[in-house]
Amino acid sequence: MGGDPLRKGSLVDDRLAGLAAAHGVALEYENGERQRVVVDPAVVRAILDELGDPPVRAAVPSVVRQGARVEVGKGEVELEFGGIVPVDGALPDLPLGWHRLRVGNQETSLAVTPDRLPDLERTWGWMVQLYALHSPDSWGIGDYRDLRDFVTKASADEAGAVLVSPVAAGALTTPVRKSPYSPSSRRFLNPLHLSVLDIPEFAAADEATRASVRALQPKLGEQIDHDAVWAAKTAAFAQLDPQLPDLSTLSPDLLDFATFSALAERYGPDWRTWPTELRHPANTAVVAARAELADRVAFHAWLQQRSAAQLDAVRSAATGMRVGVIHDLPVGVDPGGADGWSLQDVLASRVTVGAPPDAFSPLGQDWVLPPLRPDKLAEQGYQPFRDMIRAVLTHGDGIRVDHVAGLWRLWWIPPGESPDRGTYVHYDGEAMLGVLALEAHRANALVIGEDLGTVPEYVTQQLQERGVLSCAVAWFQRDRDNRQLPADRYPKQAAASISTHDLPTATGFLAGEHVRVRTELGLLKDPEAEREIAAAERAGVLRVLADEHLVGPDPTVAETVLALHRFIAKTPCALVFAAPQDLVGELRQPNLPGTVDQYPNWRLPLPVTVDELVAHPAVRAAVAELRAR
Repeated sequence: MGGDPLRKGSLVDDRLAGLAAAHGVALEYENGERQRVVVDPAVVRAILDELGDPPVRAAVPSVVRQGARVEVGKGEVELEFGGIVPVDGALPDLPLGWHRLRVGNQETSLAVTPDRLPDLERTWGWMVQLYALHSPDSWGIGDYRDLRDFVTKASADEAGAVLVSPVAAGALTTPVRKSPYSPSSRRFLNPLHLSVLDIPEFAAADEATRASVRALQPKLGEQIDHDAVWAAKTAAFAQLDPQLPDLSTLSPDLLDFATFSALAERYGPDWRTWPTELRHPANTAVVAARAELADRVAFHAWLQQRSAAQLDAVRSAATGMRVGVIHDLPVGVDPGGADGWSLQDVLASRVTVGAPPDAFSPLGQDWVLPPLRPDKLAEQGYQPFRDMIRAVLTHGDGIRVDHVAGLWRLWWIPPGESPDRGTYVHYDGEAMLGVLALEAHRANALVIGEDLGTVPEYVTQQLQERGVLSCAVAWFQRDRDNRQLPADRYPKQAAASISTHDLPTATGFLAGEHVRVRTELGLLKDPEAEREIAAAERAGVLRVLADEHLVGPDPTVAETVLALHRFIAKTPCALVFAAPQDLVGELRQPNLPGTVDQYPNWRLPLPVTVDELVAHPAVRAAVAELRAR
């Protein structure tokens, strides 16, 4: 990296530049307009203060591709499933897996990863927001039973996949965190989506108890009331006499998670405010608290077991699909949540990640999520990352990695700084992608990398090399002259969609709703310019649809939405997704980046039930087009 770009007098010396290079902290970067941006030295120093001493680089990598020639010296490899393989110089051809390498008196983990995941035969599917699904039996929010019913109906329509919004565990203390992309833990599940009527304890209850539980059901309003939903479900669980597990039978990770959840009920949702002696899971005071709160710890473990069982039923409903259920992996976790507590030794807990300023967010974005430390990941052979991926794939047939460029670099924002005052910190992308590929291979799972926005070309290239699908969103697929790409120029190794959860719905885009809402909330510097941009984008979309002979002159909104689905069905993309919001005419997008409570993010139910959705005329027309591809 060098120190020259930042030298203004004596602001940066060679020692600071050397530390930055050792830790992978960028002194400059290229923004979305391909302009070189020099990072303020104060920002670099603040990040380095968080990271401390430079990491000691391992003599050999802990993650290698199968068949790669890597010199390690004289030693041996203990294979994951038994057996010893001698090593004399370069690593021999080893089976895929998590092995142990011993050279001299040193022993390290060694992950041997696949060179490439298999290609996916062309198919189509749905991308759904779980909380938005509902049926007459729902308790004010979409649940795992609603998802199972939707997957069953999608399978009957010959859909090949269903991509689900994150089911990662949220903070269930009041107020309940609403965003599925800011979970308490990425390794455990969200009991907020448990179907009360599907748990064994409800089936085993007498009729009077069942009637009493049914009477607790909250009604679905115009917006989802997360607090009311959780209050009703916890009241129901209390009446149903949960069959709690013995704590001695729990895995260490589940025991830690359940312990955190019980402590959070007593001391609040942010472990950083707890009594000092409880702020680390290894402390002896935590063992004593666990014993004192044994019933609550067991209750939270029970919630996880019941959630896992219901998600397994969802996956079983997808058995006939080409892919199956794909789960969405958020970028990070709530810093005060369960993973923040359990994994604090590998997290940069005081730093948050986000995005630098760009055209959509001129002030940058702070997602208020702490990053994993690249040095600690390397020290631990990437096992914390492996465990997270493995946990997600336990209940699914695929994984979508949100902001997949984060495997190579993340925008770190120092404590107390605004989102624009950050810098990129680099990771070993080859190792991170290798671990992801190995776990996907073992689970026979598909991998989608969300590579939208400002993403270096090498990221997309390496995803392509390893068999990971990139994302092709219709609004963004343009040539160098900013014109909409025709269908036949879309990439083959991609998952195509019209929009995403962070972007306007099809109807909202055509109506300019995204500009109207952001203008109303004061999020735009120049609303008139944004209106002009939106009008030009709409014209570009209509032009390409006309060029493809999918619309005539002056098409209606409904005709244009169906044409958009015909358009993406024509692309060579391996996977094409439809979204319910687009087809039922929803104006509002699920999430409006840059807002929290100013906009009803993650609180908008679909205007129709699951049964009504599947029978909707626009859905039937789109399904016919997608099946024909």
